Amino acid sequence: MRRFHPGLSAVLMASLSAFATGSVAEEATPSSFTARLAGVITPLNVSPESLSGAGAPVLSEAIAASRYVLIGESHMTREIPVLTTQICRLMAPSGLTAMAIETGPEAARVVDSAMRSENREARIADFLRGHPDGIAFFGGRDEVRMAGDCAAAAGPDFQLWGLDQEFLGSGSYLIEEMLAAEPGPLARAALIGLAAQAREATTAALASASPGDLFLLSVTQDDLDQAAAAVSQDGGERVRYLFGLLTETRAIYQASQARKGDPNGRRARLMKRTFAARLSENPEARVLMKFGAWHFYKSLNPLDQRDLGAYVAERAEGEGVTATHILIEGAKGSYGSYNGVGRPTAERAFDMATQEPDWRKDVVLASPTDAASGSWILVDLRKLRAEGLASAPQEWREMALGYDIAILAPTFTASSVLGSGETTTP
Repeated sequence: MRRFHPGLSAVLMASLSAFATGSVAEEATPSSFTARLAGVITPLNVSPESLSGAGAPVLSEAIAASRYVLIGESHMTREIPVLTTQICRLMAPSGLTAMAIETGPEAARVVDSAMRSENREARIADFLRGHPDGIAFFGGRDEVRMAGDCAAAAGPDFQLWGLDQEFLGSGSYLIEEMLAAEPGPLARAALIGLAAQAREATTAALASASPGDLFLLSVTQDDLDQAAAAVSQDGGERVRYLFGLLTETRAIYQASQARKGDPNGRRARLMKRTFAARLSENPEARVLMKFGAWHFYKSLNPLDQRDLGAYVAERAEGEGVTATHILIEGAKGSYGSYNGVGRPTAERAFDMATQEPDWRKDVVLASPTDAASGSWILVDLRKLRAEGLASAPQEWREMALGYDIAILAPTFTASSVLGSGETTTP
């Protein structure tokens, strides 16, 4: 994916320095592609209060014209939730039905129920202490704050839609919800047995920090099959639905662990089905979506999958509406990384200047050297696409076919997970 145009290397380090510090680097003759790129980039200033700079109206106009706004991100940073909150506020006056997120439907219900409360962070922390690894990504402190701020902007009918599989530690919570749904005696007896196993598995996983010890991956298939037979007899609709979530999640993780089958494709198909079901219930919905960047390519993604972004792009065209796909990455800094069951998030440092060449370096090289320190950079890939991509470097062809707007932040800061202490540096 990350290919570099050889003509862009001569003044790279000086330009990177200018982006990082705000100092003026020595001018150099740009390549033809750098000149093209310079014509489609604008500075964007992002703060918790507002968006400003020449890129702000570009972003605002794109969002105003869109029914679906898709944010492809690097997970677990503090900066992307700040920008997402501003995008929520741009969408809200014209109607914002929901935010679709990269977590399971039941986990999203947990966050949704807490996001308007004054103690929302404490509530999610309590949930995660009882169900470690029970929520993917939206157990992060900054994500929970963002959800609350978006709900406040969008109004009382705003919802979170979880489209993904449930997370690794969801087994105990799903079983608790099944029991709360008052199944018949056969299903109840089977589920009580699974609940005891889930409690033991959670204890073991907290001691080892290994997700393999969690119920979802440690329960035997025979035990699940016996419970499935009981659930099918007298579990009831809600219990059957939840049991299906549990078994589908387990199957995707097992396939990924074994590197067999097509877990990425299976996961993508699950997300598409779940989103389609949500839209069938809300046919006029206007939706903000926030997932990892590879999920939101309009075209084939780097895994050669037609993922959720491709589905939304096609659906929008069929409906005669607009979907805007926005990629957000950082130039340097850190992000939060999974560090084991119940453990604080690990802080992983990165710096594009020391990594393999990629599109971020091209953007910095093409940016004005007198840009204000701390400015973000917006790249209007729609214009680049309209000008023709035949002579563009391969990575830029893939980018412009996959996304409409790319945004580069000067620095990312790692976020932390609630209920497990502060972020650690390995």
